[in-house]
Amino acid sequence: MVQIPLLVVIVNYRTADLTIHCLRSLVPEIPTLPGMQVVVVDNASGDGSAEKIAGAIATEGWSDWATLLPSDVNGGFAWGNNLAIRPVLQSPYPAPYYLLLNPDTEVRPHALKTLVTFMEDHPDVGIAGSGIEAGDGTPWRFAFRFPSILSELDDGLRLGIVSRLLARWVVTQAMTDQPQPVDWLPGASMMIRRQVFDTIGLMDEGYFLYYEETDFCLQAKRAGWSCWYVPQSRIMHIAGQSTGVSSHTTPLKRQPQYLFDSRRRYFVKNHGWFYAAIADIVWALGFTVWKCRQTIQRKPDTDPPFMLWDFIRNSVLLSPRRA
Repeated sequence: MVQIPLLVVIVNYRTADLTIHCLRSLVPEIPTLPGMQVVVVDNASGDGSAEKIAGAIATEGWSDWATLLPSDVNGGFAWGNNLAIRPVLQSPYPAPYYLLLNPDTEVRPHALKTLVTFMEDHPDVGIAGSGIEAGDGTPWRFAFRFPSILSELDDGLRLGIVSRLLARWVVTQAMTDQPQPVDWLPGASMMIRRQVFDTIGLMDEGYFLYYEETDFCLQAKRAGWSCWYVPQSRIMHIAGQSTGVSSHTTPLKRQPQYLFDSRRRYFVKNHGWFYAAIADIVWALGFTVWKCRQTIQRKPDTDPPFMLWDFIRNSVLLSPRRA
């Protein structure tokens, strides 16, 4: 067995056409990293996605570098990535780098090689992520800070003067056009050094969707690995195509149960029940004040339906056994 330089993992759930477009965007990247392999995990889509993707791989002549790995169950984002990564890590010659790539992305020229080169030039960096652009080519220059009680206050309250005072703790962080360290990166294009898995293990499959990459980056940071935003590597990302949660092209839906489950798991796992309870109370109080201001000032309602009620019923205060 020959060591591959990079394993790219794409987890598909009922987005076959987007996944095929993503694979097509990878074709010019293959010669830049000879031996690179791409695994598409189909998370039990049940809509013919697996067959359609397998057919495209065969007819387009991508079989030398792309394979389909069907899952019998939809275990979520971490589950799907781990399904592809685990056997490679356990092989005699595990790949040195692993890229998590969303199916609703298109890779811009040399994006993967740029990340690998950055990792090779910075051996202390455990995780690196691409700069992102929207479907119309507009740059989306953001990465993220770890969630905290103060960030939850800002997210719920949405008051300009408070946001300015809490700027250092706001989760969304504006980026420049230069590489820089960050707390965490979206899993749309996240490259992970093999030694990070050796140190902290695979992604936590207790998360179905959302917060799994946040948690993973936090565990890596606690183990001494840094995380970097590398805008010279670029991808196009159309958010929310599998879930509709963050899509900007369709009306907002009621937030799914797994989002609340993931948020609760993140806070309790990493900060304890008491901290999670304070974070819940702070957000709920802040959001209540915001809704009152919204009504009085006749501001547009841009929140998902039943947001406050769903949040409260999923708080650690009311759902302690599910934390």
